[in-house]
Amino acid sequence: MLPRTGWGICIVLWFLSSAAWAQTGTRVQKDIPVLFKADQLRNEQRLGLVVATGNVELSQGARTLLADSVTYNRREDTVMATGNVSLLEPSGEVIFADRVNLTGDLRNGVIENMRIRLSENARIAAADALRIGGQKTEFRKAVYSPCKLCEKDPSRAPIWQVKAYRVEHDQKSKKVSYRDAFLELHGIPVFYTPYLSHPDPTVERRTGFLIPSYGNHSDLGFLVKTPFYIDIAPNMDGTITPTFTTNEGIVGAGEFRHRLSNTDYVLSGSLAHGSNDSGNDDNIRGHIKGDLQYEFDRTWRGGTNVFLVTDDTYLRRYNFESKNTLENRLYAEGFGGRSFASANAYYFRGLRAGDDPGDTPIVLPKLDFNYVGEPGPFGGQWQVDANLLGLMRTDGTNTRRASALTKWELPYTADSGEIYRVFASLQTDAYQVNDVVDPDNTLNTKSGFTGRIFPQAGLDWRLPLARTDSHFTQVVEPIVSFIVSPGGQNRELIPNEDSLSFEFDDTNLFSENRFTGIDRVEGGTRINYGLSSGIFGVNGGSSSFFIGQSYRLDESDVFGKDTGLDEHFSDIVGRVRITLSEYINALYRFRLDKDDFSSSSNELRSSVGTDSLRLDVNYLSIDQQEIEDALDPDDKFGDREQISLGLSSTLFDFYQFGINTRRDLTSGGGTLRHGAFFRYADDCFEFGVDYSRTFTRNRDVQPTDTIMFQVIFRTLGEVATSTGVN
Repeated sequence: MLPRTGWGICIVLWFLSSAAWAQTGTRVQKDIPVLFKADQLRNEQRLGLVVATGNVELSQGARTLLADSVTYNRREDTVMATGNVSLLEPSGEVIFADRVNLTGDLRNGVIENMRIRLSENARIAAADALRIGGQKTEFRKAVYSPCKLCEKDPSRAPIWQVKAYRVEHDQKSKKVSYRDAFLELHGIPVFYTPYLSHPDPTVERRTGFLIPSYGNHSDLGFLVKTPFYIDIAPNMDGTITPTFTTNEGIVGAGEFRHRLSNTDYVLSGSLAHGSNDSGNDDNIRGHIKGDLQYEFDRTWRGGTNVFLVTDDTYLRRYNFESKNTLENRLYAEGFGGRSFASANAYYFRGLRAGDDPGDTPIVLPKLDFNYVGEPGPFGGQWQVDANLLGLMRTDGTNTRRASALTKWELPYTADSGEIYRVFASLQTDAYQVNDVVDPDNTLNTKSGFTGRIFPQAGLDWRLPLARTDSHFTQVVEPIVSFIVSPGGQNRELIPNEDSLSFEFDDTNLFSENRFTGIDRVEGGTRINYGLSSGIFGVNGGSSSFFIGQSYRLDESDVFGKDTGLDEHFSDIVGRVRITLSEYINALYRFRLDKDDFSSSSNELRSSVGTDSLRLDVNYLSIDQQEIEDALDPDDKFGDREQISLGLSSTLFDFYQFGINTRRDLTSGGGTLRHGAFFRYADDCFEFGVDYSRTFTRNRDVQPTDTIMFQVIFRTLGEVATSTGVN
């Protein structure tokens, strides 16, 4: 300890004689000495007083008392501090006061005109306070608020504060409780309660009721949600959320979470006793959802995802989730070096009105292995992908498939800057199928064993050219790829299970197989070519452009009509990307008919403006496409055209508002959703209003207007209300 003045030496010597105090029966703790620092020290032995003045600092353990003057009464083992008193607690809290009377260990006493700064900068002020056991403080005529005071006028009332006749802060239980409390907004009382309590700002979670929410729905009636949180252990908790409705009774919901050293899982579910889409008012409805993951070791992990529901519309009707398909999965997967292996089993539940459970597949098993080798002496690299699949239906095609793809590729960069890539691959597939629809006669089905051996080889070439000046860099890059493979490899007995989703665009122009799965391969000889160009500013901002096309030596017998790949020359695909600092961002993708340059597909994603005012526009248009060799020959993607608009603004760092809409522009479509919101947020208070109207119709789910109201008092809690009207 370094003393501020020469008096410091006397203080140290005086404390060394503290052994004599123990003989007089005082309660000073011998194992935790009390240390003084002061400008002046006066010892009045006859009165049993030690008086320190001028920059006094008194410490015992992790507690420290600062004051202008401190008087220690040896006979009564008490400390009285006056003038600019500050008490620093081990928890990080700081207590300020005009006058403090404490016991010698600083754990008990009375504090006058006190202010306390809790963690997270929350504050309590009181006329006086009683310190008990070093772990509890009782305040009289107290005020609590976590809000920052106005810098220009600190005397102004904060945004919100709680005033109470008595406030108790228990540091052991980390709880703040109030008696006869008023909640004030900008100094105006708006709410009174005889009792109020909440955890102090150091608490992250605690057993108790969470803030309830309120609402009104034309089908469910008036509803109240009252979640109750249970802190079971540091690695385990649960939440029970009953919802009381006037028309459907009580809807119970809950969630349980548990984390172990190598396992974690979450279980949730709900139960309701009410009506369903058939009009039955005496029906049990509910759902169960669970996620579990177990770490076997550093390489392997496994788990399961379960999602079960009693009926199709339950989740939407009771506002749990909006899903069209539920996925149940059992899996194991391993990561080792440059390889990956997985085993999966899937069960699906379709929730749309037209979903047929008999056509829904059960996947058991799905085994995958992927390996990428180390680059060889000249840069060549091997890749192996293997798959084993079993797919069953109660009414439809059953498939068992084994597949393996071996690939080798070699990248090469010439001294002239040209970039080459040579590749060769061999895919082998074996199928055992039942009840595959005959494309020549849809009333008949076929079964049996089939397979294919599909070799493929290709060469990619590109030449990036760049020009740089003081303001920007311009890049121009022509790209050409040549691929050779046999055609006619998609036999009638091979069902199309995993390659139904297909869209020709700039992202897959140079793909070796434009299909997304294994069941369909793109055979034939073809040449793909395109031109990429971009300008990149030195100080930020850029724009880029790409356009390309594909030419096949023979017309495709794989791709359906209107896909853009069913003739020798494909449609023209491309993209334009513009980024001008933070004010303009736009991405436009297109597909143009090769004959008349009419648009077949358009996609626009754009954002214009600043945080003060920003406009977001998303547009999508895709013409109808047939799906060749699908399980159902009548399968097709219909015309799709949709636009989403959003306008938002953030003002004065605290206020934010916006409006948005999404509309289906196809014939017979219409508005899908409207929305608007307003929010205010600062360091201690949040307020928000959200409005939305959805136009979904699905049996007992009808179009609904919803208004959400939310108020959050930081460290105190939040209040949320909502209303919904059809």
